[in-house]
Amino acid sequence: MKGLTHVDEKGVKMVEIGHKDVVYRRAVAKGRIRLRPETVKLIREGKIEKGNVLAAAQIAGILAVKRTPELIPLCHPIPLTGVDITFEFGEDYIEVTCEVRAYYKTGVEMEALIGATVALLTIWDMVKAVEKDERGQYPYTRIEEVRVIEKVKSYSSQ
Repeated sequence: MKGLTHVDEKGVKMVEIGHKDVVYRRAVAKGRIRLRPETVKLIREGKIEKGNVLAAAQIAGILAVKRTPELIPLCHPIPLTGVDITFEFGEDYIEVTCEVRAYYKTGVEMEALIGATVALLTIWDMVKAVEKDERGQYPYTRIEEVRVIEKVKSYSSQ
């Protein structure tokens, strides 16, 4: 196991990446939100009162990706070249995929995780009214399986 990269005898530090080469970086993260089947149907039909759930989730996720260094204290600001947030539907869930791309000296997996997570949270926020039970609780709603499914570092884009 290597030594600690963000801590030294002086305290906490941001890792020096100045010596690294600028290369193509890509990361893909996924996560899932479980919802009542009726809620998934309402989303698909565009009948959620707050508005377009998927568009709101995409915008929020992309914005979050761009703000990752403000949320994760020791992340480097990265000049992103692209972010895509897509959705897959199941009967009782929506799966969010966030793909982030950049040419830089460090990876973009934290950005992909942040994007997927904030998109999932935005979906939850948009459907709270229909997911609550009679006591105002969320017995079915849950976010799960947020993970990096792919990380690429390449000297040519893929």
